[in-house]
Amino acid sequence: TVIIALLALAVPQIPFLTMMGISAALTVFIAILIAVIVTPAVLMLIGKKITPPVDRKKTLAEKVTDRVKFSGKLLQGWAKVLNKIPVLIATLTIAFLAITAIPIFHMELGLPDDSVYEEGTPQRDAYDLLKEGYGEGVHASLVVVAEATEKDGEVLSKLEQLQADILAMDHVDLITNVIPKESGEMAVLTLNPTNGPSDQETIELVHELRNAKFDGVKLNVTGNTAMYIDISERLSDALPVFASIIVVLAFIIFMIAFRSILVPLKAVLGFVLSLGATLGFVTWVVQDGNFYELFGFVTTSPVLSFLPIIATGILFGLAMDYEVFLVSRMREEFAHSGNARKAVMAGVRDSGGVVVAAALIMVAVFGGFMFSSDPMTKIIGLTLTFGVIFDAFVVRMMMVPAVMMLLGKSAWYMPKWLDRILPNVDMEGEEVLKMVEKEKVKKNK
Repeated sequence: TVIIALLALAVPQIPFLTMMGISAALTVFIAILIAVIVTPAVLMLIGKKITPPVDRKKTLAEKVTDRVKFSGKLLQGWAKVLNKIPVLIATLTIAFLAITAIPIFHMELGLPDDSVYEEGTPQRDAYDLLKEGYGEGVHASLVVVAEATEKDGEVLSKLEQLQADILAMDHVDLITNVIPKESGEMAVLTLNPTNGPSDQETIELVHELRNAKFDGVKLNVTGNTAMYIDISERLSDALPVFASIIVVLAFIIFMIAFRSILVPLKAVLGFVLSLGATLGFVTWVVQDGNFYELFGFVTTSPVLSFLPIIATGILFGLAMDYEVFLVSRMREEFAHSGNARKAVMAGVRDSGGVVVAAALIMVAVFGGFMFSSDPMTKIIGLTLTFGVIFDAFVVRMMMVPAVMMLLGKSAWYMPKWLDRILPNVDMEGEEVLKMVEKEKVKKNK
């Protein structure tokens, strides 16, 4: 699932995202090969030497670990709570995630400018000086290339009227430079909007210039501002396709692995809720300006344009890992006992500690990004930190087991015709255990 999510970063067809996804997916693939091939081989070579003597005294580190481990009585107690009030927990968690996700519906994507840096930094001082001297639009400069639409047409004779028509458009401050081509069929105009690069008025102006119709002249708009707007719009359009691809493929993989329809459906729907809550929370803080100073931001800004895509890829991989940790233990217990509630409690008790520990590690890593002085790094850190918190602690440790309790045995339902079609993947190693038992029987004989 992690490799699928990373390779899907190629969907927007933006070079830096594609290379990021391919290189990260390759790294994960190499890590899988090491874990599956190299690690077992090394363990086989070391043999019994890897385990300490049974009769020795425990070290101080082992004693501390025994006291703070995330299993045993603590998670056993939480499993009992889930068993008593699954309806309440499922309702509260779903409602919390849904309400937290509401701000996502007015999320604005863009690339923050230098106004998001702290006062006194070189970036902010330069930004303020230019804004004071030339207006806010100096930071959103647009390059307009006017070219003749006819084969032997020319632009020079129409430049004066063209400039007048452009200045008459809404949200245009001034034209700063005009460079005509000597042959006459093209001219380059540089203009400043009245607003900043991420403002809606500037975005509307870019589209208006591109759609404008002049006699014998076509306008092409470029420059950093136009490029950032194009990237943001392409990423926004690609996000539903990107999310659909990884969700559908993950659903199929989980359906094959867990031999169930409802378990993978619950897994992907839980991720959709946690992702929505994450992006909604980030929008509420960074864009809407609620408690933004508490998280170290100087001012409000649009949400980083490529953040939803990157967050979806990274958080999806982590979320599915947490799901596998929990549900694989539940399935193992259900296969042996046939008791659905007992299976859920066993999953929370035995694998919940792994989820909690893994999530705390990622929270510590991503939380470190929030101490960066760079606003873009800070936004990424905020998103990934709360993404892990929402998914691991709210979805996987609360909503998932509560819903599994309510579903009971129906959670493991798989139509017989579909079970025959799908390949059988032995995730829990049941076939291996059967082979070991057979070998033991043969030896005893």
